[in-house]
Amino acid sequence: MISAAGQLLIFLLNVYFWIIVIQVALSWLIAFNVVNTSNPSARNFIDLLNKVTDPVFKPLRKYVPPIGGIDITPIVVIFGIFLLQRLVAGLFFSSAVLYN
Repeated sequence: MISAAGQLLIFLLNVYFWIIVIQVALSWLIAFNVVNTSNPSARNFIDLLNKVTDPVFKPLRKYVPPIGGIDITPIVVIFGIFLLQRLVAGLFFSSAVLYN
C-alpha cells in the first residue's frame, strides 16, 4: 500500500511536469504566431493550462523575476517537481523495502 501511494504521487508529479512542458511550448508557439489565440479551441486549451498551472506559478512569480524578459518560473517549478519526486521515492520506496 505504501509503494502504491508513492507511485501515485510520482505519477501525478509526472503529469504536472508534462502540463508545464506543454504550456511552455505553447507559449513559444503563441509568441511566434504559430498558434492563433483568437481560435476558440486554442483559447480554451490555453485557459485550461493556465487554470492548472497558475496556482503554483503566481505565488512564485512574486519572488522569481524574469531574466532578460523570459519567465523562469516553469524552470523553478520543474526543479521542485524533480526534488519532490526524489523525496517521495526515498520516503515511500526505501521504507517499503524495510517493511516487506
